Amino acid sequence: MSKKYNGGALKLQRVLARNSAYTRYHVTYRSGSLTISGIMNVPSTPGRHPALVLNHGYIDPAVYTNGRGLMREQDYLARRGYVVLHTDYRNHAESSKDPNAELTLRLGYTEDAINAVLALKTSQYVDPARVGMLGRSMGGGVTYNTLVAQPGLVKAAVVFAPVSSDAADNFDRWTRSDRPLATQLLRRYGEPARNPAFWRNLSAVNFVDRVTEPVLIHHGESDSTCPIGWSRESLAALKAAGKNATLYTYPGEEHAFGPAWPTSMARTVAFLKQHGV
Repeated sequence: MSKKYNGGALKLQRVLARNSAYTRYHVTYRSGSLTISGIMNVPSTPGRHPALVLNHGYIDPAVYTNGRGLMREQDYLARRGYVVLHTDYRNHAESSKDPNAELTLRLGYTEDAINAVLALKTSQYVDPARVGMLGRSMGGGVTYNTLVAQPGLVKAAVVFAPVSSDAADNFDRWTRSDRPLATQLLRRYGEPARNPAFWRNLSAVNFVDRVTEPVLIHHGESDSTCPIGWSRESLAALKAAGKNATLYTYPGEEHAFGPAWPTSMARTVAFLKQHGV
């Protein structure tokens, strides 16, 4: 929350693909002392466009490649007139390395998402007053973090099948079983039950009073990766704080979304347009 962000130096590198609707570029931008890679889809229509930063879910950095993740969304949104910047995060693809990313509980990913917005707003193709954010799974958590760390940065936010907004939930579900990493983290920060202040301060759910943007949550009722209860808890916290938040649930949908995906995307675009993005 107190950090100063320097997102900028957005550079469109090589053209990766081109079709009648948009051009796909390999891009880089600045995030603190690092250079982050990503892709950017730029619609073929003239003038400045509304824009979105996309935060992908967990993909092993060892196999991750530039722009991987949220591929359906990248295409769908660009075809509907959005400039789309999909960030690779630090330690992914051609992004700079951060050896402490895991020991700082991947908060660097949130820094990279915040700086992506700031960089995107400098683009000649973008209306800087019409920028939103969309995150999926782990990227949903990155989106929650962004909203509480930098309220007012974007105009609206959408999350799909997000992780918990309580950091202890995510640690227990995925990190605790990774014994070498869990041991390092617990040695450094302590168990949630023994050092509750640290884990509370790491959790977006405890700062939702800071959120100024409308939030749309999509979650499948059969999600076996991120329990739908997490989204219900995040929604309840946002509502209790008097925020504009909506949860759509999808019977039978798993984590990746299948038959209901077109409906969820139509709702997403309607929501973004409703809120000026």
